[in-house]
Amino acid sequence: MQAFKALLCLRPWERGGLPLAFRLESWNQGPPFCFCVPILRGLVMKLSDLDIRDALAAGRILIDPPPDPERLGAMSVDLQLGATFRVFQAGKASHIDLAPPPGVHAPDLEDIMGTVEIAAGEAFFLHPGEFALGITIQRVRLPADLAGRLDGRSSLARLGLMVHATAHTIDPGWDGRITLEFFNCGPLPLALRPGMRICALSFETLLSPTSRPYASSPTAKYKDQAAPLPSRLDREPGAL
Repeated sequence: MQAFKALLCLRPWERGGLPLAFRLESWNQGPPFCFCVPILRGLVMKLSDLDIRDALAAGRILIDPPPDPERLGAMSVDLQLGATFRVFQAGKASHIDLAPPPGVHAPDLEDIMGTVEIAAGEAFFLHPGEFALGITIQRVRLPADLAGRLDGRSSLARLGLMVHATAHTIDPGWDGRITLEFFNCGPLPLALRPGMRICALSFETLLSPTSRPYASSPTAKYKDQAAPLPSRLDREPGAL
């Protein structure tokens, strides 16, 4: 029996400069054949606590002030509540038209929300069915190839507290503090105290870096925010 002889060659298959798979090619006395072996490094993945710690140490992720080690979970880091809140003011508007026809006057979205500052040792009370904006103490900065995901803490959610109404994605390239969209869906008032652990931020890799990092985008409405900003829907083309 003639011995089977083959030459195997691993060739990287790349997209955007990132290796996604290895191309396995073989030649013997017959026609060559090849197939691709994918590698997980090219897929979108969540960062573990070790990955987060390394990214913080290398400066790829900035969290300022830096989190204490006990605030680092298995795949997320807890952020703290700031002292500034925004609430809707009664009588400022009868309604908000999210897509008014041309020529129809819309209320100033900045004007219909008031600011509440909570002193040290005091609490902001969120009553059942009420909505308010808050802010994290920490400033967060992400690179162009990492996105953040904001989640509420389970222990607080079981008491009826929502920390984001719908917007839980932190865009790649983000730089600033994070606005929280509070809603009390429970039966009792909830006391929110500045400095408390309020939410968990996790991170996921992109297949390739975005070409439109949030902080450098000319259409970014909330970049560099240091306080809870009300909706800037009126700054979007075709809205309000």
